[in-house]
Amino acid sequence: MTTADTTDRPAAVPGAVAAPVASRGQRFTGAAANYIDERTSISGAVRELGRKVFPDHWSFMLGEVALYSFVVILLTGTFLTFFYDPSMTEVEYDGSYVPLKGLEMSAAMASSLDISFDVRGGLLMRQVHHWAALLFVASIGLHMLRVFFTGAFRKPREINWVIGFVLFILAMAEGFTGYSLPDDLLSGNGLRIIDGMVKGLPLIGTWISWLLFDGEFPGTAVIPRLFTLHILLLPAILVAALGVHMLLLIINKHTQFAGPGRTNENVVGIPIMPTFAAKGGGFFFIVFGILTLMGAFFTINPIWAYGPYDPSPVSAGTQPDWYIGFADGALRLVPPGLEFVLFDRTFSFNIILPVIVLTGFIALIAVYPFIEAWVTGDKREHHIAERPRNSPTRTSIGAAGITFYMVLFVAASSDLIATHFGLSIEGVIHTMQALFFIGPVAAFFLTKRICLGLQKKDREIALHGIESGRIVRLPGGEYIEVHEQLDDYERWRLVSYLDYKPLMIRPDHRGRITLAQRARAAVSSWFFEDRISPPTTTEVERQHAGQH
Repeated sequence: MTTADTTDRPAAVPGAVAAPVASRGQRFTGAAANYIDERTSISGAVRELGRKVFPDHWSFMLGEVALYSFVVILLTGTFLTFFYDPSMTEVEYDGSYVPLKGLEMSAAMASSLDISFDVRGGLLMRQVHHWAALLFVASIGLHMLRVFFTGAFRKPREINWVIGFVLFILAMAEGFTGYSLPDDLLSGNGLRIIDGMVKGLPLIGTWISWLLFDGEFPGTAVIPRLFTLHILLLPAILVAALGVHMLLLIINKHTQFAGPGRTNENVVGIPIMPTFAAKGGGFFFIVFGILTLMGAFFTINPIWAYGPYDPSPVSAGTQPDWYIGFADGALRLVPPGLEFVLFDRTFSFNIILPVIVLTGFIALIAVYPFIEAWVTGDKREHHIAERPRNSPTRTSIGAAGITFYMVLFVAASSDLIATHFGLSIEGVIHTMQALFFIGPVAAFFLTKRICLGLQKKDREIALHGIESGRIVRLPGGEYIEVHEQLDDYERWRLVSYLDYKPLMIRPDHRGRITLAQRARAAVSSWFFEDRISPPTTTEVERQHAGQH
């Protein structure tokens, strides 16, 4: 009789629970994970990324919406690529849409109609793709406005502002190239406008037009070239810029609004793993679901109603997508008669002038963080988002820029405004021309007065409290209103911002004061003028002692 060898077996512990035995699938998964981690050290990256803290303020969702809508664009765009034919070869349409049956059109237009009527789910994917593109541009714009008005572009995030601005320009370029691909009447007219603008540039315009269209407009190569830009070059640059943007976001961390325990060094919020990852995943499906509902119930870009491109039936109601409207409006606001011939060349300032103005406006937005840093002389790092009222000049500049953009945007619909409201087109254009100059100036001064008024109100509340509406009579017969005092946090939120001072003119190393120094000091004085200083701790304590 033999007995089993129990030399290496541990003694049983009374009452102990046996450890669960891993299944074969769990052992395989663990082994695969170890294999990958030993060769990539990915666990360290996941651990560091999981420790990243994301602020919990609602305004930070705008950046998430932009990211999630871009993912929807990639998913739906991949589906559409399988069925779209980027060719300008003339074919006879033989699809399901009867009103256009037998009509000559490009293969690009015919395939777009096939996607809409003959591919299962094709129309839904087209419309979701288009709505997601519009939401992508809109959310980037709103996200940049949030960053601007809260001062979140300041050191060390100036480069990330520039990258975000590049993303915005790339998003508009992606939208325009995709808008032009169906080769319908609307997109063809849009391309014709671009061709006219390009040809209006002196010396180089004609050559650029021939290079783009491979000959006289419309040529035979513009749709394939736009398709290559739309699905290959622009997305590659956009994904690369987005990756750098997210990397700098992790390195520099988010800005955050003032609150308990929130300083330049101490970020308070929700860790990415697992809380924010779960919330972000849910939010992605909410965005995707809303875009799908919009694509299912709201028609956008009905190319079958426009028909194939033909220059003869062009209508005055042709409008580009909303994000290009400001460029169309700039063209409409230029006064007539701004052309002259010099050295056998025609210089069309009705084209050159809008291009210069819009290029300058876009460049000014891109480099604004560096301009403000030069004006203020502020070289400190900033991780706390400012309340817009506490930087009245910057907020006023932003309001003026928005007004400038909106005037151009509304001017793009000058013909529709005239027809719908029974006005003369000349009257609408002249009104918009006046608002082009008056509107931004009026918005600047009005916004600044509002910010200063809000600063005064905050100072009064911090010192005296909130009006309660309760009237009491003092022993001497005097009637006063009782104010409810703020708690320490609410009072601190109103007075915690820094009160910056204008730059002082100082001699250089040679003892001279240059013209550039004087100009910088003058601009700095203008930037900081009329600011309301927050109450100091001494003022608050003295006020409370007097009340008690």
